[in-house]
Amino acid sequence: MGESEARRTVEAVWRMESGRVVAGLAALVRDVGQAEELAQDALVAALETWPRDGVPANPGAWLMTVGKRRAIDALRRRQTEDRKVAELGRDLGGEEFTPDFDAAVEEPIEDDLLRLIFVACHPVLSPIARAALTLRLVGGLTTAEIARAFLTTEATVGQRITRAKQTLAAAQVPFEVPDPAERAERIDSVLEVIYLIFNEGYSATAGDDWMRPALSEEALRLARILQGLMPDEPEVHGLAALLEIQASRTAARTGPDGEPVLLNDQDRSRWDQLLIRRGLAAIDRARALGGTPGPYAIQAEIAACHARARTPAETDWARIAALYATLARLVPSPVVELNRAVAVSFADGPAAGLQLARALANEPALANYHLLPSVLGDLLAKLGRHDEARLEFERAASLTGNERERALLLDRAAACDRQKKS
Repeated sequence: MGESEARRTVEAVWRMESGRVVAGLAALVRDVGQAEELAQDALVAALETWPRDGVPANPGAWLMTVGKRRAIDALRRRQTEDRKVAELGRDLGGEEFTPDFDAAVEEPIEDDLLRLIFVACHPVLSPIARAALTLRLVGGLTTAEIARAFLTTEATVGQRITRAKQTLAAAQVPFEVPDPAERAERIDSVLEVIYLIFNEGYSATAGDDWMRPALSEEALRLARILQGLMPDEPEVHGLAALLEIQASRTAARTGPDGEPVLLNDQDRSRWDQLLIRRGLAAIDRARALGGTPGPYAIQAEIAACHARARTPAETDWARIAALYATLARLVPSPVVELNRAVAVSFADGPAAGLQLARALANEPALANYHLLPSVLGDLLAKLGRHDEARLEFERAASLTGNERERALLLDRAAACDRQKKS
């Protein structure tokens, strides 16, 4: 294996395994900042070793093993060679050591990743810092990717993550799932984190691939575990429902060469009906618990409208637009308003949608958000205003960090030129 190929393999493995490695190490050293440093040490070791010796059969276990050995060395350097060190040493006695990364759903409270999320969502941190830190530690996202998820700058995210780790260390936050009363206080942040991790996998903010399925699958797994941990919380089921239904479209969202396929162009026979049924059942559980639906339950209802439509023409866009209006009142956001504009364009025509989308042009949070000019381009193209549409698609392409999405947007810009000339 060549060095460049090995490096790509290391990076791919890191994307998939970093959350588990950090969580496993945090369970040992009880410090998320130190755990991330140890995991990074293991990554550096992989970059040095794998090009020379080849990729190990179980690369995730290899990273965990190296991280644990570095943890033992750190403990010994601090002259804290206690019983834990002895036990770790016995665990690592043979070269065939293979950690068990598959926490049983029947024992969700023992899941290292879930513990890591609850620690990162501790009340000593601000809500935005909780989400950013967990995306970094659990999702393995870069600061640039997190910045795009939060529509802010990379420098701001980097500062938040650094301060968050320092705050957790200073507060000596224990690495454990809190008791039921405290769990309820942290659930909103936990749900937000899982949601953002899923979204980064569903539509990657950067890179050569339209999706990063491993991230979405991990978020869905965590949502299911959380359902078992907090079965009486409607929004937990609302989030799980939303992710199940969104994940059902994965196979239809890319073409043969990995190119993006937009919702109304997807082959709906490829949607996973099992995941759709799981999502609809979770909606039913959320409804049965009563109370006013939360933002995730409302978004799940929107996703269900798409899932129930056998063809794009059968989609109940009027209901979707009404649900987005309800969501906008509950959690005011320019992104929600942009989605409402799209729904209105299908329900009442592109001119009505364009009017709503244009009203968002001066929103600071959307200044570098590529989906605003993408939506404007789509609506302008439907109205036959091809010159304006082309400029919007080109602007959207300049703002996205995802190569597949950029190619799609440039293709749409070129199509505007062809339609104008025809």
